Amino acid sequence: MDGYTKEELGEALRAIASTISKCDKVLPKLKQGTSQHTLLIRRIKAFHIASSLINKALEE
Repeated sequence: MDGYTKEELGEALRAIASTISKCDKVLPKLKQGTSQHTLLIRRIKAFHIASSLINKALEE
């Protein structure tokens, strides 16, 4: 993740964690099988992947 400072990556992690938390709270309110539910599940997974990649970059 060249071009980003550790502070910027840390800020991104905080934003991602906040968004994941908000998504997790909304998920039970959506009916399974709907497009909104599927989209939110995929979005949460994408945020977890992004968080993992940022954490890995911070460890280097």
